[in-house]
Amino acid sequence: MAQNEVKRTMAEPIRLAVVGLGRIGALHSLHATELGISTGGCKLAALVDARIDHAQKVAKDFSAIQDSPIEAYPSVEALIEADACDAAVVCTPTEQHGPHVRALVRARKRVLVEKSLTGSLAGDRELAGELDSQNPNAVMLAFQGRFDEPLQHAKRLLDQGTIGRPFKIVAALEDSGPVPPGYISTNLFIGMAIHNLDDVLWLTGEIPTGVVSLGARLYAHKLSSTPEDFNDGLISLWFPDELVAQVTVSRNHVSGYRVEFWIYGEEGHIHVGRFDQNKNEVILEAYGRTERIEFKTYPMRNYGRHVPEFVERFGNAYKRELAEFVRCCRERQPFPVTQKDGLRAMEVIAAANQNTAPPNPM
Repeated sequence: MAQNEVKRTMAEPIRLAVVGLGRIGALHSLHATELGISTGGCKLAALVDARIDHAQKVAKDFSAIQDSPIEAYPSVEALIEADACDAAVVCTPTEQHGPHVRALVRARKRVLVEKSLTGSLAGDRELAGELDSQNPNAVMLAFQGRFDEPLQHAKRLLDQGTIGRPFKIVAALEDSGPVPPGYISTNLFIGMAIHNLDDVLWLTGEIPTGVVSLGARLYAHKLSSTPEDFNDGLISLWFPDELVAQVTVSRNHVSGYRVEFWIYGEEGHIHVGRFDQNKNEVILEAYGRTERIEFKTYPMRNYGRHVPEFVERFGNAYKRELAEFVRCCRERQPFPVTQKDGLRAMEVIAAANQNTAPPNPM
């Protein structure tokens, strides 16, 4: 059997482990449990967190839901020693991604890892190079935007030539406030913009030839102890064939979470998202030169309890992403998003950071 092929027959569920039980780890654990119940293709078998008491509590809660035991472990090493999973979702702090991914891949596990790959360009290049040469199909990058139904439909319209040749893309991602206590981030572009940048690279299928950026500290940093460099940022990208893109990210959209995309073409434009404080639906609209081409409303999941605002918008996408990871593991297929995509996004981020200028005060 080839390296990192999951040792399960098609009739057996994939045993999943979630490593790291912060906000996103808890979400992946919920979705893994739900997918196991609804499809039978996987089951949540193990949870890993250095806070073993927390891991045991979460394991007990989800074991009751899926009616099968979930083991808790204090470390990736303990998880591997117990051979308690076939595949793992890594949700630990970014600086731990590299060691955890390496350990799991060496143990012949396939891995879904949250962005970014390691948190630095040098680290990403090193790990991506190792994976490319030794285990090219072992790791999937968690860029959930690629699994978002409104954005997927926007890409279909774009690829079909509905608005003609694209010449400009604008992407906005804005939080309603500063990062929560316990969140670790020192760089706004790595912490936020990497998702938008991957969306742009995916939508265009192109690599930028030029990058400049602007950063500012305007408001949110006064309310948070997280030492992020900026709380507002703008990245401008130039691509071949007279295409440009703009990515804006912010911690200062005090009226609520905002995610919007505009794709401009020579024959019209596509718009995804519209800020109106309605958290349970997303609008996609496409316009030609003289008429509206399409208007669709996508319902978002109501989790029935308080969840982070990005989950309200992308919960469906996160679950579809995990379902695709499970499918690829079960069918022993390559992943649709790999370390190459993570490295490309980080290369753009590194160029943006290298060319970031804070505005001069008046």
